[in-house]
Amino acid sequence: MPKQIITLKKQNHRDQLTRFQDENLILSDFYKEVWVVCPGCEKKAIAKVNFETKTARLFCLRCAYNKESATAFDKNASIETAAHAYFQAELWLQAPFKNEVFWAYNDKHLEYLEKYISATLREHKDRTHFTLIEKLPKFYHEAKNREGLLKVIAKLKSKISNPSNRI
Repeated sequence: MPKQIITLKKQNHRDQLTRFQDENLILSDFYKEVWVVCPGCEKKAIAKVNFETKTARLFCLRCAYNKESATAFDKNASIETAAHAYFQAELWLQAPFKNEVFWAYNDKHLEYLEKYISATLREHKDRTHFTLIEKLPKFYHEAKNREGLLKVIAKLKSKISNPSNRI
């Protein structure tokens, strides 16, 4: 009986990968608009900061809660931090994950995190040791958490599309 030659078609491994290319964004790229829990009605409110005028404002379109705060603590000095910090407001986009808390400042931040977490190939260019991706807690990076984190992200995205839905 003649020997059969079996040819296995080699699949290109890269075709299976989802690629993420780090844009070298830093956390402060998401500071200016932060979605928070409204202190008045506990629905989504928005905290915005304007570093040029040194003011921050928290407002809710549902109950009309509105508060303004100065970001300067001295005539010549101010703190540049995420908008919600000026009001000690709770982040609206957060959910428990194992013994940690997964959070995002707004929809753009959540989308960026989703791209990173869902990627099976993560490319970093010109690392600076200050990028958002480099500063994430370890559990965001681990492949074993990918599926669970993507479920949390899906819940938060459903909360965005249905604001009356509270996680």
